[in-house]
Amino acid sequence: MPKYRSHSGAKKRFRTTKSGLVKHCKMNKAHILTKKNKKRKVGLRQGGYLQNDAEAATIRVMIQTRP
Repeated sequence: MPKYRSHSGAKKRFRTTKSGLVKHCKMNKAHILTKKNKKRKVGLRQGGYLQNDAEAATIRVMIQTRP
C-alpha cells in the first residue's frame, strides 16, 4: 500500500499541541499593514485554535499527527 503524503500547504499553516488541539496563525497579517492600527496588528500576533472538531480532525489527517 502506498504511503500517504502530508499536505504541504497544511504543514505550513497548522501545528498540533501535545493535547491534540490544532493551532493556527491568524489571517490578515501578511500585507497592507499601513492602514491597520497598532492595536489590531498586535491582536493578530496571537495564534488561535480550531474550534470545530470536524475541521481539526481533517487537518490532523492532512499533516499526519495523532491526537
